[in-house]
Amino acid sequence: MTLSPLADVVTRELRGKVLLVTIDHAPVNALSADVRRGLLAAIEAADADRAVEAVLIVGAGRNFIAGADIREFGKPPVPPSLPDVCNRIEACAKPVIAALHGAALGGGLEVALAAHYRIAVDGAKLGLPEVQLGLLPGAGGTQRTPRLIGAPAALDLILSGRHASAKEALALGLIDRLGDSGDILAEGLAYAHELLAAHAPVRRTRDAAALNDRAASLAAVAKARDETAKKARGLFSPLKIVDAVEAAIEQPFDEGLKFERKLFLQCLDSPQRAGLVHAFFAEREVLKAPETRDGKPRALEAIGVIGGGTMGAGIAVAVLDAGLPVTMIERDEASLARGRAHIDKVYDGLIAKGRLTAEKKAATMARWSGSTSYDALAHVDLVIEAVFEDLDVKKAVFAELDRVCKPGAVLATNTSYLDIEAIAASISRPADVIGLHFFSPANIMKLLEVVVPKQVSADVVATAFELAKKLRKTPVRAGVCDGFIGNRLLAVYRAAADALMEDGASPYQIDAAVRAFGLPMGPFQVVDLAGGDIGWAARKRRAATRDPNARYVQIADRLCERGWFGQKTGRGFYLYPEGSRGGMPDPEVEAIIDAERKRAGVTPRSFTDEQIMRRYMAAMINEGANVVHEGIALRPLDVDVTLLYGYGFPRYRGGPMKYADSVGLATILADIREFAKEDPLFWRPSPLLVELVERGADFASLNTTA
Repeated sequence: MTLSPLADVVTRELRGKVLLVTIDHAPVNALSADVRRGLLAAIEAADADRAVEAVLIVGAGRNFIAGADIREFGKPPVPPSLPDVCNRIEACAKPVIAALHGAALGGGLEVALAAHYRIAVDGAKLGLPEVQLGLLPGAGGTQRTPRLIGAPAALDLILSGRHASAKEALALGLIDRLGDSGDILAEGLAYAHELLAAHAPVRRTRDAAALNDRAASLAAVAKARDETAKKARGLFSPLKIVDAVEAAIEQPFDEGLKFERKLFLQCLDSPQRAGLVHAFFAEREVLKAPETRDGKPRALEAIGVIGGGTMGAGIAVAVLDAGLPVTMIERDEASLARGRAHIDKVYDGLIAKGRLTAEKKAATMARWSGSTSYDALAHVDLVIEAVFEDLDVKKAVFAELDRVCKPGAVLATNTSYLDIEAIAASISRPADVIGLHFFSPANIMKLLEVVVPKQVSADVVATAFELAKKLRKTPVRAGVCDGFIGNRLLAVYRAAADALMEDGASPYQIDAAVRAFGLPMGPFQVVDLAGGDIGWAARKRRAATRDPNARYVQIADRLCERGWFGQKTGRGFYLYPEGSRGGMPDPEVEAIIDAERKRAGVTPRSFTDEQIMRRYMAAMINEGANVVHEGIALRPLDVDVTLLYGYGFPRYRGGPMKYADSVGLATILADIREFAKEDPLFWRPSPLLVELVERGADFASLNTTA
């Protein structure tokens, strides 16, 4: 007997005594309103039909249920709510079995937890990732999960948002059985019939007993609250998750559900949720560069890396970790040995932490080879140059690559600032040249700026995006200019910080204000970490083209002239005694700052932290608007993703352009015009910002076009 489908996304079919309920809502079986209605109707039908003795819920396609329907985000709720659906599944008078394959995430796992029995096959991923969107599981996830697997395991799963494999889920007790084959329908039906043959009772998760040791459960909550307060500094939802799990221990199930819902709605109303959802969509939207539609990626089977320094070695590790072979080129055997040693150090560190075995390292390094001859690159499909940041040096490298690389090989430069158009024009195949700007440490940082010169072919850009995918990086398309997107903004907001310092704020107050805003480090800590000599070299390179009327703060130059380059020299803006990485304020630096203020004729004044951040963010936002206006960034969201993944901008704020929208562009523009009374050259409002304010529009309105 086949019963009617509901909007074709949930179908019901009687298989013997088992009502097979299939969710078929492409592409990922998200929990749309139609799916929720279909599940509710299926359970109602099962309870009303005497021929049905059990219910089996399965997902068609590649997933069980991948989570909420993101198309409903930000829209008024449509009944039935997911909590109502889950409660009705759990209340069913006949055994309900959830058969899991692919993704069973978020609301998908909550549906499975509401069922009475769960089976999964290998390859299934189970998780509650709501924390990554500034939310908490709001359909019983914080109440059923700890009752089923205990408070410590539930807190770990929900606070991390991570995915558990089917095998781990079985060990935790999230599922009851691991299927032997990959055929989830056959496995689920067999399990359902086995349960019926055994007269298995309805078994509700709300009655599970994993929280019976109240003292141990409360101790786990106390530990999680302490750790979360430190690790999730400034975040709203993680501590609400801890509160909800505590309620599962302290309150009856129905009261716990009400409390969870109250906390869920608080998270839903939080500005952090809006910022995190924006980041979620933006990181997917950046993948849609025009060239990825027009071009087809070239082969990527062998990669070359020029340079074995910190950056070159980090890039090599990222490529090796992706399972690709790497040929590294250095100028002599000693430099090549140092490059190999840099890579060994990364893997040996992982071995020491128990995250890698010596055997796995040996297998990975078997894909590495090194040479002092460019001829060793004759076979590679893509080569990444990571040598000294000097245009003539890079041109010399590319002349060699032009000579030895096969036709169609992609030639990439990892430059942070230099003119890629000039590099491309210096060789016979400019259409093959692209910028791949990695961020240090290259094997860890997720951002990859894909810098697109005018003559590059679309398939080379598509290849760069494909490489980013293989390396598990987040690529952002950028146009060619000094600093591209990220470093161009960095230069401007760093200049704003320098001006604040000369005007009276200490570097230590500025850094503290920036950290309080949510960034992991302040601008002067970043200088010390990266090395003050790097910025010094860039400033000297730009000196000839600097506007003589522009304000130029020389404090950092005074430190560099003394050889104080930051952590690597033991002092910079901060003191680093005996190799310490935690800097201490330096009275000598403050004396140098005072002397520079006198030299510049500046009478110092005090700033509040709020005044510091208004200037810091206005400079960042204004330059972000400029790079969008000039087409260096495709959309404001590309600026947001660059700052989120490359510069530590707090994810819960969504990025600087999203933050600007939340504050109001008219407010930002008013600040810039106020600051321009002191320095009209630096504080020139972006034409795009002015235009948007005049139109009453925001940056979000520009995110729909690529």
